[in-house]
Amino acid sequence: MSVTTRAARGEDEARCKALLEVLGAADNQRPAPPGFHAVFEKLLTEERGRVIVAEEAGVVLGMATVSYNVALRYDGEYCQLEELIVDPAARGKNLGGLLVQRTIADASERGCAEFGLYLVVHTEHNRSFYEKYGLRAVGTEMRLPLNSD
Repeated sequence: MSVTTRAARGEDEARCKALLEVLGAADNQRPAPPGFHAVFEKLLTEERGRVIVAEEAGVVLGMATVSYNVALRYDGEYCQLEELIVDPAARGKNLGGLLVQRTIADASERGCAEFGLYLVVHTEHNRSFYEKYGLRAVGTEMRLPLNSD
């Protein structure tokens, strides 16, 4: 069977939520947040972001989410990879690579000036993976949580 990528649809919500919980468990975070449904629905509009799924034989095995942001320095939009998740049982099928390639192609087609992502301490080991797709290190990240639970 071959793996294909496509934009997520409403019926993919439960599977995407389960995949997000796989990522959350790996990051020692809580399960999918209570607002998951609303955010998923907003991403399906593709106005500010998108969900791409990788499937084989009709089964969603991985997903990537991106956000489309606007900045003066880019004279328009740039794209940010937010989540890249592959079902642990499906690893080794190049799903992550297919999802990265698809999200880069979609961003380019949309007219985004740049494609980026953040690596944090527990994902730093993925740097060489992303470099295979042309990404390079630029600066470091700083954050301030605004809504703490």
